[in-house]
Amino acid sequence: MNSKVSSPTLLEALSSDFLACKICLEQLNTPKTLPCLHTYCQDCLAQLDIGGQVRCPECREIVPVPREGVAAFKTNFFVNGLLDLVKARAPGDVHSGKPTCALCPLVGGKSSGGPATARCLDCADDLCQACADGHRCSRQTHKHRVVDLVGYRAGWYDEEARQRQASQCPQHPGEALCFLCQPCSQLLCKDCRLGPHIDHPCLPLAEAVRSRKPGLEELLAGVDSNLVELEATRVAEKEALASLREQAASVGMQVEEAAERILKSLLAQKQEVLGQLRALMEAAEEATRERLAKIEGQEQVAKAAAAFARRVLSLGLEAEILSLEGAITQRLRQLQDSPWTSGPTRCVLPQLELHPGLEDKNCHLLRLSFEEPKQSQKDNGKGGAGTQGRDEAQGQGEDRTKTAKQGGAQPLTPKEGKAQIPQEDDEVLIERGNRLNKKKKCRGRGKSVSREPSPILRPNLEGSGLLPRPVFSWSFPTRMPGDKRSPRITGLCPYGPQEILVADEQNRVLKRFSLNGDYKGTVAVAEGCSPCSVAALQNTVAFSANARLYLVNPDGEVQWRRSLSLTQSSHAVAAMPCGDRVAVSVAGHVEVYKKDGSLATRFIPGGKASRGQRALVFLTTCPQGNFVGSDWQQNSVVFCDGLGQVIWEYKGPGLHGCQPGSVSVDKKGYIFLTLREVNKVVILDPKGSLLGDFLTAYHGLEKPRVTTMVDGKYLVVSLSNGTIHVFRVRFPDS
Repeated sequence: MNSKVSSPTLLEALSSDFLACKICLEQLNTPKTLPCLHTYCQDCLAQLDIGGQVRCPECREIVPVPREGVAAFKTNFFVNGLLDLVKARAPGDVHSGKPTCALCPLVGGKSSGGPATARCLDCADDLCQACADGHRCSRQTHKHRVVDLVGYRAGWYDEEARQRQASQCPQHPGEALCFLCQPCSQLLCKDCRLGPHIDHPCLPLAEAVRSRKPGLEELLAGVDSNLVELEATRVAEKEALASLREQAASVGMQVEEAAERILKSLLAQKQEVLGQLRALMEAAEEATRERLAKIEGQEQVAKAAAAFARRVLSLGLEAEILSLEGAITQRLRQLQDSPWTSGPTRCVLPQLELHPGLEDKNCHLLRLSFEEPKQSQKDNGKGGAGTQGRDEAQGQGEDRTKTAKQGGAQPLTPKEGKAQIPQEDDEVLIERGNRLNKKKKCRGRGKSVSREPSPILRPNLEGSGLLPRPVFSWSFPTRMPGDKRSPRITGLCPYGPQEILVADEQNRVLKRFSLNGDYKGTVAVAEGCSPCSVAALQNTVAFSANARLYLVNPDGEVQWRRSLSLTQSSHAVAAMPCGDRVAVSVAGHVEVYKKDGSLATRFIPGGKASRGQRALVFLTTCPQGNFVGSDWQQNSVVFCDGLGQVIWEYKGPGLHGCQPGSVSVDKKGYIFLTLREVNKVVILDPKGSLLGDFLTAYHGLEKPRVTTMVDGKYLVVSLSNGTIHVFRVRFPDS
């Protein structure tokens, strides 16, 4: 299909894209075309010549350079013609901005020509009105096409100009190109035809185009067919990738559910076996105490009789000994003949029996299987993937069960995995222990724990290993002998190397602990203060209590105090990375105080437009100096800079409908968010995207309250019962 390029808008598009060199990004200069049909400037190609080869910057094809250099590459006359049109539209006089006549300086000896009003399409020169009239009357140029310059610049004569300029022989000016040399594939004029090509077979241009155009059209049709196939292949690849992502998400959910079922079963077996062990020990201890009491009573009776007999024999007179002989003899014989014990006590030692598969490294409870996708999978719908995966998982589980039975090992179940306890006399011990065990059951044993997995949108199986993982380090209680009440931890902060400061609001004390649980003492607080949130500065401690912000030294001496708004029940405190300033959340805004007690800045996350719409209950700072807060009014996590400009705000489904809790940031900028209602700590990347669960109930979380980050790599989590867990944040590259 032929199309005439006469539209100015199309020419502008060509001049901005097609006529630009992809190397220097400038307009093509001396364009040369590579065999891959990509065109570049001759000078740019010369810079890419390495060892006689040029690698195309676009398709990366390696092209050998001719012996004559890059100048021997084929000249793109098509691009040259378009460039001539673009250059002709540029203003001729730089100072005036108007085109000038190109013949006036040659004819009249003027330094500059007059204003141009016409253009010769054959000479490609701008002409003034006088020179245009003379150009039409000259014998040599009377056949030239002289047109109005305004119309030419408007694009009315673009196609005609291209036809006239392209037909001019570059070797013989004024001669038109009218032949094609077949051996040389070179365009010739009449003079060129009589020169070196006189013996070569030549064809007129029209005949040559007619003979070669069908072959080119056939090749073009083949390429179009390939393009259709490539388009179909590209669509199929995208559909296959989308199907793989959906299947991976489905399998990921199946893995979560299967692991959850296995862990629930294992935890149930654990509780049952431990309950049996406790019942056995309590029954055995009670029976032993009864036997010991009986033995001690018999021992005391025997000792008293023996002592009385010895005193009579050693101190009594002959008449006294003989008078008591019968009674003593009868008593001693009675004690001597009576059975002291019923033989050695039978001792039952519990033993734990593990299923052989638990210690077998080759036993995989979860394993992926791969199969080719079925053609009817698209017609059956997307819902069949999950059912099929569950059926395969159940089939594999049945096969493993049959294998275990054939090998002589039975799978453990909550009923079949009980510790084997001898019958007969031990049944009495078990019954007695069960009665005691019922009286001492824990109150919270029957509470349900939410283990709903965080939403998995499209899991990246290759990139999942880049996420940080928790490594359990230490766990310790915070209740000390001097505490009158159970601890209620409302604040945590790092305090020196490998040490934390714990705000116990219930006992009105700030406690110091090392990360492994060693108690280091306390930091004194003002009398009557119940510290809520705490932050450590340089050799000082800042904490909020009773709608006031305090700064004290390690000895408890108050440096200064500031009154805070009473509209908020608790005020979160966070130390700035510089170490000499402290930030506190007050009634929806943040106030930053210097170490001397003066107010450094105050801002509302989101600006004045968010006044009265924020309630930052938890607050922390990033190593870069930004702020992260849990907004209970917007039910979101907000990330803002030191001026209050909100960089991002997370309100996604990863919150599980809960109010966001305590927040902590590690040295790489990852944010750890506590969700107390679902017993989780989720992780967000520095850009505010939810990555998934970091800690769950499987890690021992039971109503987590506050967290803090120590040394940028230890996440400290406090629970509602006063226990503290310490996890090391492990990155794959660490």
